[in-house]
Amino acid sequence: MKPTDIKDPEYFHKVVDCQHACPAHTPVPEYIRLIADGKYDEAYMINWDSNVFPGVLGRTCDRPCEPACRRGRVEEEPVAICRLKRVAADNKGNVKDLMPKGPFKPNGKKVALLGAGPASLTVARDLVQLGYELHLYDEQKKGGGFMRSQIPSFRLPETVLDEEVNYILDLGIHTHFNHYVTSMKEILAKDYDAIFVGTGAPKGRDLADLPGRKEAAANIHIGINWLASVAFEHTSKIGKNVIVLGGGNTAMDCCRTSRRLGGENVKVIVRSPFAEMKASPWEKEDAMHEDIPIIDNHVPKYFVVENGKLKGMTFEKVKAVIENGKRKLVPIGGEDVFFEADDVLCAIGQENSYPWIERDLGIDFDKWEMPVVNEKTFASSHKKIFFGGDAAWGPKNVITAVAHGHQAAISIHLQCMEKDIVNDRPAPYVNLVSQKMGIHEWMYESEVTTDVRYIVPQADKKLTLTNRKKEVELGFDPLAGYKEAQRCLNCDVQTVFAKDKCIECDACVDICPTACITFTENGDESDLRSRLKVPATNLTQDLYVSDVLPTKRVMVKDENVCLHCGLCAERCPTSAWDMDKFFYNVTKAVKACQQ
Repeated sequence: MKPTDIKDPEYFHKVVDCQHACPAHTPVPEYIRLIADGKYDEAYMINWDSNVFPGVLGRTCDRPCEPACRRGRVEEEPVAICRLKRVAADNKGNVKDLMPKGPFKPNGKKVALLGAGPASLTVARDLVQLGYELHLYDEQKKGGGFMRSQIPSFRLPETVLDEEVNYILDLGIHTHFNHYVTSMKEILAKDYDAIFVGTGAPKGRDLADLPGRKEAAANIHIGINWLASVAFEHTSKIGKNVIVLGGGNTAMDCCRTSRRLGGENVKVIVRSPFAEMKASPWEKEDAMHEDIPIIDNHVPKYFVVENGKLKGMTFEKVKAVIENGKRKLVPIGGEDVFFEADDVLCAIGQENSYPWIERDLGIDFDKWEMPVVNEKTFASSHKKIFFGGDAAWGPKNVITAVAHGHQAAISIHLQCMEKDIVNDRPAPYVNLVSQKMGIHEWMYESEVTTDVRYIVPQADKKLTLTNRKKEVELGFDPLAGYKEAQRCLNCDVQTVFAKDKCIECDACVDICPTACITFTENGDESDLRSRLKVPATNLTQDLYVSDVLPTKRVMVKDENVCLHCGLCAERCPTSAWDMDKFFYNVTKAVKACQQ
């Protein structure tokens, strides 16, 4: 193998597994170390730069970082990355003093943002600093989009959402709330230099063809619409017996909200096996903690209606089998199952809907009636129009919408400056700095703690089930946050090898607790992986390979199992190993302006 090029910013980026897995590429270990030091303002601002909504995401993020966490390779549970983000948000001071302050010098360009969800707000936050006149349109009375209408208050208090939305709006955004856009042609006629569509996936799927659906319509509700009705206090109660159809996070929000609105006998019924449900594991746990059973492998057959009133639903029992490499649900026989219900909530998925975009404007749509959007630039086939968040490719999550917003803002700016939106994109900001304080001392705590994951405390169920606005999770207090932060393995502090200093004494090999370092003859990758001290079987993680040493061997380190503990650097008699902190930050639109 050729020597590893550690100057390639993506090499060490991939090694910081949590950051690499985050759609917005938040510098996770950096802000966790700051939390451990009690520097909550700085930790919050690192998050705010990357993911814009630390307080929101510290409560509601889908946590793509945590399954990637290196801690999960040495014990059962990863670091509580998401909940540590909340620690920074809950304990911060007046961070507004650390944020950019308007008014900003106008650049003469005007941009419309359709929909006030996380994608549009991210675009607004990034572009306003460059002097754009930004006009934000939304049918709701406040900003936040689906964060406000679909995430229940017991998971995300309105005060937290208002605070973080207002950080952006207070920068000088022109808001047009209670304004439903009915025509893209009308928006184009307002002569904006660019238009960003961040309208989400507002259409909930229905079971329109299921027998009894029309007759029982008064008591059958589309999940996302019902959640919005509750959020805006148009709905305040539900029947005693409630069935929630669906296995995603929206279904979990529906069933838990139902419990708080009078549902005494609430159950979730899903077609697929429990393990294959789309809901996050912790969302399912929270629902079951609130005495909500989840019944899997049941396919709805029809609504039972008597004298024009819903009585319940009938289901067919199925099992999942694999045929020709594809999963299929097949009936297992026996009698159908009836469940009583006063109300049914359909949380079986969401779809995009663009009846307000005329089809003669030069915006290409695919066979699914979705706009054709470039995955790198977020541009449509119309020069002025960009899409992002759920509006681009369907429902995802808040952090993905934020990531889309950052990249769309860069594209909009480059377009307005008449630059190439593909080839003139800014490179990430990268830094690699030694952590040496002495010969074998480091500027960070390198000791690997053996603590298992700490449990986030919850409010008493007797209180939370009687008040839909009472937040369930209480968050870590500063001490628990410190202890959880200490579980981080500092995966951004890299083991950097200097070939010319190595005397090949193998001391690093002897002391490595995971046997991830080997000195051996070179070969192709598959050969090398098989000849290491412990064979490197995870092909998704790279090998760190040195240039040829005097003995004609090479140093090979399996990045997959390295704990970043620094023992190799402490043990090395010649300092051939060093611990260097790697900082990687996705460059925002402001940087694009400077290039």
